[in-house]
Amino acid sequence: MDNLSQNSKACEEKNHSGLQEAMTKILSMAKQKGATEAEVMSGIDSGFSVDVRLGDTEKVEFSHDKSIGVTVFIDKCKGSASTSDMSDSSLAMIVDKAIDIAKVSASDECFGLADKSLMAIDYPELSLNHPWDLNTEQAIKLGQECEALAMQKDKRIVNSEGASVSSYQFTRGYANSNGFLGEVLSTRHSLSCILVAQDDKGMQRDYDYTTARRSEYLMSIDRLAMSAADKTLARLNARKIKTQQLPVLFSAQIASTLIGSFISAISGGNLYRKNSFLVDGLGLQVFPEFVQIHEQPHLLTALGSSPYDGDGLLTRNNQFIADGKLVNYVLGTYTARRLGMESTANSGGVNNLTVDDTGQDFKQLVSSMHKGIIVTELMGQGINITTGDYSRGAAGFWVENGEILYPIDEFTIAGNLQTMFKQISAIGTDIDTRKSTRCGSILIDNMMIAG
Repeated sequence: MDNLSQNSKACEEKNHSGLQEAMTKILSMAKQKGATEAEVMSGIDSGFSVDVRLGDTEKVEFSHDKSIGVTVFIDKCKGSASTSDMSDSSLAMIVDKAIDIAKVSASDECFGLADKSLMAIDYPELSLNHPWDLNTEQAIKLGQECEALAMQKDKRIVNSEGASVSSYQFTRGYANSNGFLGEVLSTRHSLSCILVAQDDKGMQRDYDYTTARRSEYLMSIDRLAMSAADKTLARLNARKIKTQQLPVLFSAQIASTLIGSFISAISGGNLYRKNSFLVDGLGLQVFPEFVQIHEQPHLLTALGSSPYDGDGLLTRNNQFIADGKLVNYVLGTYTARRLGMESTANSGGVNNLTVDDTGQDFKQLVSSMHKGIIVTELMGQGINITTGDYSRGAAGFWVENGEILYPIDEFTIAGNLQTMFKQISAIGTDIDTRKSTRCGSILIDNMMIAG
């Protein structure tokens, strides 16, 4: 029995969607029409979301979207096409289109599938699929209860931008002519609440949310309501600050964006295009020695888990930063070939990127600052990955003598990522598990603050 047949048998229990049958048909058609190699990606997204505001139902939205796409390689030329129609005639049409495109496309020696020996014929079950037994009426009631609890918290909460509840199931399939055939089912459930508070100095808006693969892992509605209310109230009477240099504590809810900029800088696409300040950066001391950054793609039920990457390779626990040094890039098959390296099984990105903490909780990090700011919100896209220059609008809180004194807004934080990374002095234990990047708050010793 060949690899494709073995993997098809292994996935038989998961194949309820018909995607595997469609993908197998496409691969067969592509081979018959002259493709040297071919790969197919497919997906089904189904579920619903409800929005309520001031007790009324504003929107109920159902979705059931299908898609399937094929990429063919004729020698070293590539063509792609896709459709949302799963009929045999439509599948044949996209194969024909992909073949036609490949025949007139420029060749690239790096095009093609990953080696057959690297295919993840056996991949782990990661407990990602946990449907929520919830109908729209129940979801509406949950949203109404959450919003009502939040608005009852304090008379200064004068308005609501609504509460939302959603529940979705995703089916993702991938197959290629080198023997890989896989399908992963997953779920994602969410609840959020957005509030507006007012005092004699003006109005402020804030929110909180919870999301998880399992509904029982969601924050309770009363806890979410209180958190959304407390966050909104805390922003009242915000002050302006003068331009100065200060320590900056990136709260856990936004610290992942800082690490995301690092991942962008070590991603193969930016590296082979020379569009990164970390080109030829392997072995460099990018962070202080205590910093460890790695991925954990096989964590059960985690939001960022994935058993295989977009090329059909088994995902693995890659280390990117070891003792502050850059030891790996983020590479898929194509980008690895462009760089003359081997894939790190990261076609499609990293999975459960993890930044190890330094042992302090959020309160301890705040106490460690004599004077500084906490950043809880970022605005704008002022990041240049080529140079590392960093400048973004922000809002947060003023800290003095290790205590949070008052909210601040309408300021800009600026620096260069190369310097900022080296000036990290602590990483908190307060990991935000709602994100696929698992990172606590990050304290940077010194940044320019423009008031």
